[in-house]
Amino acid sequence: MVKHQPLQVYEKQVFVSFVTGIYGCRWKRYQRSQDDSSRWECTWFIILCSSFLLLLFWAYFWLVAQNDFNEFNWSVYNRSGEWSDETIPILASTTVGFSYITFLLILALFHISLGQQLNLYWVHKIGVLATLLTTVSGVISVDDVWGDEWDILLVSLQSTAPFLHIGALATVTAISWLVAGYVVRRERSNFQMMVLLIYIIILLAVYVAPLTFTCPCIMDRDSLRHRPDIIGRRGAPMLAPENTMVSFNRALQHGATSLEADVTISVDGVPFLMRDHTLRRTTDVSKVFPARQFDDTSFFNWTEIRSLNAGHWFLESDPYWTVKTLTARERNRIGNQTVCSLVEMLRLAARSNSSALLNIRKPPPEHPRHRSWFMDTLWAVQKAGISQKRVTWTPDTDRGKVRGLQQTTNEKLSVEEIRQRGITSLTLHYGKANHRDIQEYLANNVSVTVYPVNEPWLYSILWCSGVPSVSSDAPQVLRKVPYPIWLMSQSAYSFIWISSDLVSLAVVIGIFCFQKWRMSGMQNYNPEQIMLSAVTRRSSRDVNIMKEKLIFSELNNGLSSTEELSLYPENGYATYSHGGLSR
Repeated sequence: MVKHQPLQVYEKQVFVSFVTGIYGCRWKRYQRSQDDSSRWECTWFIILCSSFLLLLFWAYFWLVAQNDFNEFNWSVYNRSGEWSDETIPILASTTVGFSYITFLLILALFHISLGQQLNLYWVHKIGVLATLLTTVSGVISVDDVWGDEWDILLVSLQSTAPFLHIGALATVTAISWLVAGYVVRRERSNFQMMVLLIYIIILLAVYVAPLTFTCPCIMDRDSLRHRPDIIGRRGAPMLAPENTMVSFNRALQHGATSLEADVTISVDGVPFLMRDHTLRRTTDVSKVFPARQFDDTSFFNWTEIRSLNAGHWFLESDPYWTVKTLTARERNRIGNQTVCSLVEMLRLAARSNSSALLNIRKPPPEHPRHRSWFMDTLWAVQKAGISQKRVTWTPDTDRGKVRGLQQTTNEKLSVEEIRQRGITSLTLHYGKANHRDIQEYLANNVSVTVYPVNEPWLYSILWCSGVPSVSSDAPQVLRKVPYPIWLMSQSAYSFIWISSDLVSLAVVIGIFCFQKWRMSGMQNYNPEQIMLSAVTRRSSRDVNIMKEKLIFSELNNGLSSTEELSLYPENGYATYSHGGLSR
């Protein structure tokens, strides 16, 4: 007697082949498996998830750090001595790595949702490790070169936290499909319960996360203060060479109400504008005085400084990728720029009815003007003919000798210390100016200027915080921000927050119930009915009937020559008989 086995009918699984083929190079059906993944492959999945989270953090950091790209390049220049835009290779490698890891993670999640065994291809394993190690080395390098920049992450959350919360809510809600499919299996284990517990803790943490948010722009519109004034920090250095007359003119054209400059005292007592300690980056000193190109800027006399060109470097290096937007006339004007004196800048501020913020670098002890630098600066202010009330003095030294000028400091001080020192305003880095401190300073009539502010999102949260003025390298960008990017009342945000949580909770519960119902239905289904229903599907060009696994009870005894096989694909059965082959 011959036992009959129904034919197995397979449909083309193009999507499954695509997923398993790219992820694990398993393109054929017989290469795939629906068994549980090995611990080794689960470990690689954890490494993949860790790489994704690290790259997500890394990409977000560089997204918000655009505000300080020039500061990063300047920090690298001070270490290497060569100026170049180091952000380009970092952004390119981050984009490629993040895209690659994200694509692999999506494929891995499809494996889990489709019940396929994880089996990451060895080439991808090398790629994941290389991406992970590169990112880790990048984080360590940035921490060494630019460690203070990590503060921007917390500052940016004041603007992005509500939106990141919605994204995190959608993500953990979607993950509930995978968690539910794993937890509701017939087999029960402690690991399943641990996964469920961890998921519930993460879900609840996301639900209550807004309780920890400090967002200045969650406020009533009636409480919004006047738009912060914009100070042209070194003029408009994205449009013209920093600390030059053309740069200050461009800043005023783009709505700057004040001008900020870095002041250095020459060896013959002339205050001039220069940020760096050497003249190599922003002048042609290497051509005019090659033997002195590494000398401190303050050890040149004014005649020597005035002979240098301060514009060609901007046209050649194009530090902000803006040279192509300049007209031929503007390029010619920039190419003829010389180093600007303090008197020239102050006269421009006086003519335009603007104020000036001076960052004065005290000469070194061996400098001839070490003891008289403040007198040289006061002489320049008087010679320029600008009112002393419109000039702000930033160095926190020799305050007893400097009278008539506005007093400020870059230190974060208490209100009591500010009063004791006779300071009228603070000039703080945005990383030191939190919302609570700003409100305290303003309540005690202490003016606050925050720097550097180059991106609309940072300008918006400082606007909502009530900051009177900001110092910016990009006045042309902030000029286009007539209103905070987003502003929302507390009641409106509370409604969105609670509604989103409730919708997420309902979806998660629904998914768990559906997965439970789906799994119980599969467990109660008759396997023979599943096989027969698969065989009796309607014929289609997309269905390939594969005749395999014909099991005979006499297999061990062998077959005679008169035995013949009769196949009936239309009925889905194979029969074994004596005589001729019939179809």
